Amino acid sequence: MTSINTNSSAMAALQTLRAVNQGLNQTQNHVSSGYRVEKASDNAAYWSIATTMRSDNKALSAVSDALGVGAAKVDTAYTAMDSAIDVVSDIKAKLVAATENGVDKAKVQEEIGQLQQQLLSIAQSASFNGENWVAGATGTKSVVSSFVRDGSNAVSIKTTDYALSSGSLGNVLFGMTTAGAVETSTGILGTSSGATGSIYAMSITNFTAGQIQSALTNVEAALKAMTSAGAALGSLSKRIDSQDDFVNALSDSIDSGVGRLVDANMEEESSKLSALQTQQQLAIQSLSIANSSSQNILSLFR
Repeated sequence: MTSINTNSSAMAALQTLRAVNQGLNQTQNHVSSGYRVEKASDNAAYWSIATTMRSDNKALSAVSDALGVGAAKVDTAYTAMDSAIDVVSDIKAKLVAATENGVDKAKVQEEIGQLQQQLLSIAQSASFNGENWVAGATGTKSVVSSFVRDGSNAVSIKTTDYALSSGSLGNVLFGMTTAGAVETSTGILGTSSGATGSIYAMSITNFTAGQIQSALTNVEAALKAMTSAGAALGSLSKRIDSQDDFVNALSDSIDSGVGRLVDANMEEESSKLSALQTQQQLAIQSLSIANSSSQNILSLFR
């Protein structure tokens, strides 16, 4: 039956056209944004996971920046310790020279005095961002190393610690006062040892041969402690570099994983777009035919 009030064919064609247009709009959004899941309404589960992991990736980016700052601190400390080792080695050479009969110990002491002041200058200058790891009181320095989300979804920040020790066999050149000034009476170079005093404060002008030998022994012990501290700083620097590489690789993996969940497959979307455009044209043609069928009723009344 044909009715002039109800055109079932046109309604069916219109429903088809609406569905095709809806699919076409969705596909065009996927193509333009590059996302298959852009909003929670697209897929609530995938959107939730992606949002959480993107937030974690921002935290990892901050960790990478913190590792860069930490690496700079450690590298500054290592450079200072390495330079101080060279200076103390020069002091050792001067002491050996002073053991020779007829050598003017006062002249040798003038050279040693300049080297001692150089050691203080190195310790005072080895600061990065307000932190000095070669001149400091006994305590712990920390570098942010990772952001962790465990199996129960609890988050935490992990740090890499470096303990400072201001004793004669510790790992800092000098100690530091509570006011932040270098304390020349503590640390590897500042702690007094026996009658010869500390490496920093000793004066060999009136030393006997036995005292010079004692001073040599003290210098050798200081070099051993400084070498150990330099090795520890070098190991820490290597660990920070490795952790930074891991954090960057982890961030890339998270980006890749999130992409698998929410990114649009452009090859698939391209094929779907072409198909929907064809369907749209056919639906429009079908609707046009359905609408024109009612005009044929007029011929019955001519």
